[in-house]
Amino acid sequence: MVELLIKNGLVVTMDKDRRIIADGSVAVDEGRIVSVKRGLAGKGKPEEVIDARGKIVMPGLVCSHTHLYGMLLRGAPLKIDPPSDFSQILQRVWWPMDEAMTKEDAYASALISCLEFIKTGTTLFADTFSGPNAISGVLDRISAAVEQSGMRGIISFEATERHTHAEGSKGTKENERFILKVKRERMHRVQGMFSIHASFTVSDELFRYVRELASRYKVPLTIHTSEGLCDLYHNYERFGKRTIERLRDAELLGPDVVLAHCVHVNDDELTIIKKTGAKVAHNPMSNMLNAVGVAPVVKMLSMGIPVGLGNDGYIFDGFENIRAAFLLHKLAHGDPRSITPMEALEMATIRGAELYCLENELGSIEPGKLADIIIVDPRRAPTPLYPESVIGHIINTVSGNDVETVIVGGNILMRERKMLSMEEEEVIKLSRKSAEKLWQKLGAIKKR
Repeated sequence: MVELLIKNGLVVTMDKDRRIIADGSVAVDEGRIVSVKRGLAGKGKPEEVIDARGKIVMPGLVCSHTHLYGMLLRGAPLKIDPPSDFSQILQRVWWPMDEAMTKEDAYASALISCLEFIKTGTTLFADTFSGPNAISGVLDRISAAVEQSGMRGIISFEATERHTHAEGSKGTKENERFILKVKRERMHRVQGMFSIHASFTVSDELFRYVRELASRYKVPLTIHTSEGLCDLYHNYERFGKRTIERLRDAELLGPDVVLAHCVHVNDDELTIIKKTGAKVAHNPMSNMLNAVGVAPVVKMLSMGIPVGLGNDGYIFDGFENIRAAFLLHKLAHGDPRSITPMEALEMATIRGAELYCLENELGSIEPGKLADIIIVDPRRAPTPLYPESVIGHIINTVSGNDVETVIVGGNILMRERKMLSMEEEEVIKLSRKSAEKLWQKLGAIKKR
């Protein structure tokens, strides 16, 4: 018996052969894909059928690095001197916001972010929350929002010693507590991981402490790495090393480590990343917004370093981020061949899953994998949709607003643009209320 059958679609599998199947069908049972083929799949009469004729059936997108709470800052009329570099952006924008955040703000921001992710086709994200005045128990609130939404999330608290060493320890303990809860309660759609802010706000002692815990619990570890020059300069001045060299010497790196950004890394550092098996979360739109530079992603790909695609809390439409990655490196290298359409799509699907060692479960449409699938309606496309043209349309034509149906673990979260797992108006109302209070704390608006 098949619970769900998607039929007549143009299936972009992202499997190892990158097969594209015209008039394809995907059969789902007990949350997993049981058949992918041309024509009808599965045996017996399915409980539910979705006719995807003329539409694209593809894996749900993976956001490899985000800050859900960044959603509450969207459009904020901050009354600050415009920052001139990344350090000032942190000091004038993000760190004041971090300190103003409450656990309920974290919950509201997670809800609205999950809503936007689902509506634009992302089914899995990796998030790091930062809030020194809202540490203990905050991951439970974020987790509650993710569970309510029906999507998947890997969540963590961003440990930092920006204020005190005790703060770094407390943040790490929040991650450890939540990871143990996930294991104890056998949670499936929400996972925990360890997160470190960046090397310029963390000691080697905390590196080693977190490294030991990540190995003990067998969970991922993520850290912002050479996003701005302040990270590189800090390590030069304090340790006489480049950022990746310091992380290597602190024995932090390994196949379970996701390095966010890696903008200011040289060839020697890339060799270290490759040798240690660490992976990279590329955030092109955020890097452009903050004017920090262009990560050497083309070199990373040529070396076989796994690269996923994140939004860093900025634009949540994964298709916009795919397009940005596709275009940015062509401009930076002055070479339109720098990134292929398939490489850009891989970063947002199978490579994103690989970053968190989930490539055997997610990131492609294959029998045995979890049924995280999106259906895209390309009705706006001005040219024909064929197997030969579909990747080009995904990269150059499709936007998140074209996502029609979203399925996670066989459960339909959105069908024909109608949210089924969340009350959209209520989520937006809660988000606006939380944002208004936050903006008042930041002095952006007066109490109304």
